[in-house]
This record gives sequence, C-alpha cells and structure tokens, in this order.
Amino acid sequence: MILWMINCLSDSFTLICTTVVGLLFYYYSTATYEKWRKANVPHLKPVPLFGNFYRTTMMLESLNNTYDKIYKQFPDEKMCGFYQMRTPFLMIRDPEIINNVLIKDFSHFTDRGFEMDPSANFLGSSLFFTNGQKWKIMRQKISPGFTSGKLKLMHSQIKECSKEMINYIDRKSKTTDQFDVHDIMNKYATDVTGTCAFGLKLGSMTDEDNEFRKFAKLIFKPSFRLIFANTLVMISPKISRILKINPTPPEVEDYFISSFRGVIEYREKNNVNRNDLAQTLMHARKELILNNNSYPEEKFTEMDIISNAIIMYFAGAEPVSDTLGFCLHELAINKQVQDKLREHIITKMEKHGGEFTNDYLMDLHYADMVLSETLRKYNGSLNIFRVATQTYQVPDSSLIIEKGQQILIPAYSIHRDPKYYTNPDVFDPERYSPEEKLKRPSGTDLLFGDGPRFCIGKRLAELEMKLGLSEIISKFEVLPCEKTENPIQLAAGDAIRPKNGIWLSLKPIVVNC
Repeated sequence: MILWMINCLSDSFTLICTTVVGLLFYYYSTATYEKWRKANVPHLKPVPLFGNFYRTTMMLESLNNTYDKIYKQFPDEKMCGFYQMRTPFLMIRDPEIINNVLIKDFSHFTDRGFEMDPSANFLGSSLFFTNGQKWKIMRQKISPGFTSGKLKLMHSQIKECSKEMINYIDRKSKTTDQFDVHDIMNKYATDVTGTCAFGLKLGSMTDEDNEFRKFAKLIFKPSFRLIFANTLVMISPKISRILKINPTPPEVEDYFISSFRGVIEYREKNNVNRNDLAQTLMHARKELILNNNSYPEEKFTEMDIISNAIIMYFAGAEPVSDTLGFCLHELAINKQVQDKLREHIITKMEKHGGEFTNDYLMDLHYADMVLSETLRKYNGSLNIFRVATQTYQVPDSSLIIEKGQQILIPAYSIHRDPKYYTNPDVFDPERYSPEEKLKRPSGTDLLFGDGPRFCIGKRLAELEMKLGLSEIISKFEVLPCEKTENPIQLAAGDAIRPKNGIWLSLKPIVVNC
C-alpha cells in the first residue's frame, strides 16, 4: 500500500511537473502573438513557437517565398503583420509609407535591426550590421572611396580584369563552345573586388583554384552550423547573443582577417598608396583608431576596419556575378534585346573613340536599363529590414509603430507585383526607360535599397557590370546551348543563385572588313 501511494505521488508529481513545463513552454511560444490583434493590424494566424515560419524552419520553402506569400495574402492592405518565429514583424506594402520609412522619416528608422555580436561573427562590425552613431561615422569615412573621382581612378584596374576575362574565354573557346557564364562572371567579379577592396591581384582567370575564391565559397556553403545559427536567431536573438554561435567556419574568418591585415602591413611598411577602397579604409583606420580625437564617445577597433573590407568583397563579388550571369541568360533567350544592346554598345563606342572609357560607360543608358531589369527579376535588394529607433505615428493612420518594432519592406515581392510591373515574369528592359520610370510611384524601385542606407557600392557595381557586359556583347554572340536551362533551376537558400550554373554558348563575332 505504501509503495503504491509513493508511486501515485511520484506519478502525480511527474505529471504536474510535465504539465507546468508544458504550460510554461506554451506561454513562452505564444506570449508575443497578441501584438497585431490588439493593434488591429491584419495578420496571419501564427503557429506556437514557429509563428508564420513553420515551412521555412522545416526547410520546405525559402525565406523569400514565405515573405512573398505573406505579401500576397493582403493585396489591398498598406501594412500587415506576421510573426517570424516569436518576433512580431510589420510588413509595409504601401509605396508612400515605404518612402517615408527609407527617406522622409529616416531619422525614426536609422537601423536595420540585425543584432550581430562582433565577438561572435567577424562581419558584425561591418557597415551593413552597424547601427546608430557608429554606423553614421563609419559611413562618412568610407563614402569617399565611392565618389565619381575615385571610381574614375579605379577604372583602369577594372578594365584590366575585364581584359583578362576575355582572354580566358578566348583560351577556353579552343576546346569548347559551352561555358558556365556564372562561373566566369564570378571569377571576374572576384578579381575586380579583390583589387578594389583588398588591393590584391587574385588572377582568378589563370588560377582557378586560388585560395581567395575557395574560402569565399565556404561562406555561402550550407552547413549545420549556418542553419542552426540562423534558426536560433529567429527563435530567440537573446539566447543567440549569449551562446555566441558563429555561422562562419573559423578557418574562413582567419583567412580573410589575415589577408587584409597583410595588405595594411605591406602598404605601411613600403609606403604604398593606391586609389582603391583598401586605401580609403586605411585612412579611416588612421582617423578612427590611431588618432581618434574627433569621436571620443565611440570606440573603434581594428576589426571595424577589417570587417568592412571583407563585407565589401562579399557585397560586391557574389551579387555582381549573379546579376551578370542571369543577364547573359536573358540576353541569350531574348535575342532582340541582345541585338539592340549590341547596337547601342557599338554606337557609343564609336562616339567615344572605340574605347571603353569612363565617359563611354556613363553614356551607356540602354545597358543601365538591361541591368536594372535583370536586378528587378532576379536579384536587387531582396528584402529591406529596419527597426524603429523612435516611436512613429504612421501618417493618415491610427497605427503607432513602437520603438524597437521590427519592420520588413518586401522589395522581392514589390518588384514582381503586376500593379507596378506589368507581366513581371517577362524580361523587358523598357520598364526602365525614363518615361516608364516616371509612371511608377516612389518606393517601388528598390534595386539597391533607398535613402541614407542605400547600397554604398551601387556605382562601383554598375561600373563593373557595364564594363564586363560591354566586353562580352561587343565580341561574342550569346546563344543557348545543350546545357542551357530555361527556366534556370535555383539553388536552395535565400539568395537567388543558379543551382547548376548558367550554361551558354559564346560565339565570336567576325567583323567583315
């Protein structure tokens, strides 16, 4: 009898403990889910713990597709709410409010809202993740590296990389007529960003297995470490900060840190001064770290400089190579666009003395339209994040956005919304003619973001892409081949990237004299 009572009490205690733990876990999982109902904001019903991201967490769909589904659920709403795991997000769909957040009322939304501990991730000190006054100071120090004057001085370095790309294609064409143009564009973009941001001549066209590219690829390679770190951030940013799990393999971090430190040491020792971003960052290092008298309230470290050099590489090489690869694919499929672009390039070349000068590139308006349409369809700013740094009353609305509220601007979905872009699946560069652009409201063209936090490397990327495109289109006819996929299969993950490369034929253009 006594044993039976002890067992009953034990079972009851276990049941009570299990029930209490279950209730506490349920409360933790759902405690934030009244936010949008109380604010009278239209939203999707959340699932405990997962919010509206169950399929994303289970890797059944990409993050972009999840955001896009939410966007399409509320076609007549200016704003809607959703829950990224436990975190309430406000999605802004209305172009006028988007314009307010990014530009007009930027002072209320200065930060991206990402919380990345620099001690846990070497990119945490970069311009992309830095917030507040520290971001403002660093942006001011780096911006001189992207002026029109500085870009003119980088032109010869980029041109050299484009010539090496053409030589590489010429060599390969002796053994094959089918090319993975995405891989070629990645080599080109790696060399350009390597020389401009790191001051290194990487020679990717001659050394296809160079360490720089090898370690860069590891950054984007899916791994348990990466998936676990990203999932933990979505479930609980606080726990993620405490555990300090770095999604980047240590050997990758060590390689890039030592590479840029080597650049600094070499230039200082040999009194080398080049017109590139590396020199701009070294100047910022001198002002902010070695002689920081102007900003005593902010403490900058060596990693603030190194982190920005590395983010310039990742923000430049991968998006540029993706965009150029997809662009060449569209030109191969849409021959009439390719022919028009080639005629435009040749006409402008003749106007500027047959050389790809800086003035020529500035005059290449149809190429701008072609690249903008590629970015709209495939890449650009996929989604823009902000956090309210001050309480904000939404104009002509009863909604008050509280300080600390996470905000998403769904650029990916806006660029595919038939309301703004008729037949969005069709590749049509004419969308970006001056007349067509005037027809669209502000806040719907977000290819490089907008406002004070727009992509700082926009002009460098455009220069690099137009020069690479000019070299190829003026010398080769771009055609589909046996390996060409249409549509292109995309790799798993949140970035829009080809799964199997982008295979095309590059047929040399024979000029009849």
